[in-house]
Amino acid sequence: MSIRASFFRSATLAASAALLLNSVPVLSAAQAQTKAPAQTQQGPDSVADLAAGLLDAVVNISTSQNVKNDDQAPIPKVPEGSPFQDFFDEFFKGQSGEGGNRQRTVNSLGSGFVIDPSGVIVTNNHVIEGADDIEINFANGTKLKAKLIGTDTKTDLAVLKVEPKKPLTAVPLGDSRTMRIGDWVMAIGNPFGLGGTVTVGIISARGRNINAGPYDNFIQTDAAINKGNSGGPLFNMKGEVIGINTAIISPSGGSIGIGFSVPTELATNVISQLREFGETHRGWLGVRIQPVTADIAESLKMDTPKGALVAGIIQGGPVDGGEVKTGDVIVKFDGRDVVEMRDLPRVVAESPVGKAVDVVIIRDGKEMTVKVTLGRLEDGENTAEAEAAKPSQTEEGTDQAEPPAAELPASDVVLGMKLAMLDAESHKTYGISDDVEGVVVAEVQPQSAAAERRITSGDVIVEIGQEAMKTPEDVSARVEELKADGRRNALLMIANKTGELRFVTVRIE
Repeated sequence: MSIRASFFRSATLAASAALLLNSVPVLSAAQAQTKAPAQTQQGPDSVADLAAGLLDAVVNISTSQNVKNDDQAPIPKVPEGSPFQDFFDEFFKGQSGEGGNRQRTVNSLGSGFVIDPSGVIVTNNHVIEGADDIEINFANGTKLKAKLIGTDTKTDLAVLKVEPKKPLTAVPLGDSRTMRIGDWVMAIGNPFGLGGTVTVGIISARGRNINAGPYDNFIQTDAAINKGNSGGPLFNMKGEVIGINTAIISPSGGSIGIGFSVPTELATNVISQLREFGETHRGWLGVRIQPVTADIAESLKMDTPKGALVAGIIQGGPVDGGEVKTGDVIVKFDGRDVVEMRDLPRVVAESPVGKAVDVVIIRDGKEMTVKVTLGRLEDGENTAEAEAAKPSQTEEGTDQAEPPAAELPASDVVLGMKLAMLDAESHKTYGISDDVEGVVVAEVQPQSAAAERRITSGDVIVEIGQEAMKTPEDVSARVEELKADGRRNALLMIANKTGELRFVTVRIE
């Protein structure tokens, strides 16, 4: 854990800033009056009373970590018999007596807040990650050692516990879903080590995806957030925590009015699970997904692009062999709308393990409801947790390595492709897994519609327009049907040589 990363997360989100100057028409007082809203709500006259009741619940978090010095520089020599020999040995060799193994301590600072008078504290995972020692500094000068209860790297949250001699001042968790863009908020934290700092601003945006994790749903605020504010609370004007300050966009490392907080609609359940289990118990659907583009929506007879397209079913997962099929579009999960692909990972993860839920899907242009029972998403390399959190390969991320040229009997050109039967010979020629079925692409013409979508020889067409393909003639016939039906694009389910699926839309020429 680097000092910069542990101190605040702005390094991850550093971005170049540009100032756009637009000409603004000058209006007369009369014109301005006619164009102004009938009534503009005033900001708070003062937040002094509100802040006074909350400052004691916000804490400064100091961490230390012992790290190994890997510097292999030669040890300076001193004259034999020098009285400084012992000092040199202690400094350069360390306790192990070997150069380059000397331990050094790295310190970092962050913020947090008390949610239970018994001593339960919430902060960011990156504030305490890798720490050997965690110390909590309270507003009254008290210092207590903290024990780590649990962390969640996917939402960057951590729960700590201290043992106070008397009950602490705690703050309640509010409902971030009730907050609107433009609502006033207040941040309290420890910027640059300056404890008990209060800043005020508004909610600038909601539902921000900053690519910090699979469940991004950040509140954006212009309340000043700086290094050291990480893990601190974002309050509404009722004194309820509606966000945990986590990241900023800054080219300089200081606040430019673009800060991000984990909303309590996401954090509350995570905090509760960390307190109870020391880890998260997330729901798992067991599907691979990709976005529904405008072309895909048109191919599936959808009025508007929405939802998450099921690009594959994970073998042994909760819906393997069940009601959800490859090619379905999930538009609602357990009563919650899935507007974009990234909505599905979050709503699935927030659902209890083992719960039977209703899932609204679009299949063959028709909307239907199926019931599924969720499994548990386990952490680990062999777990396809990306089911909803990591989309399957799309047109932009496919393996473009060309297999060796093959002399296979090929069809006429269809959508810029020459096709062949997927028999034992073609399985061997392209190294295609035995369990993959469909029609193999023998050749792709340059500058063709298929080439635009990065289809390559050795790919296998499994379905077109949600109909299984067995022969090159099936492909030609299906494309002609779609053309006669007025379709501008054909939706192809493509398998790579290992059998991993993806959907692409190919322009019908």
